Amino acid sequence: MLKAARELDRHYIPSRYPNAHPAGTPHESYDEETAMRAYESALKIVEFVRRIIEGR
Repeated sequence: MLKAARELDRHYIPSRYPNAHPAGTPHESYDEETAMRAYESALKIVEFVRRIIEGR
């Protein structure tokens, strides 16, 4: 879970504040691979929490 959380943590500020990117615009900082890593990390965390809530 820590690896997945770290992956999402990288996107916390820049995804909310477009001027947080050191150079360029947000669309220049994200590509499909980066987006997929974040998406897959989020899915892992959601599934982990779901298992806890359901008691599995």
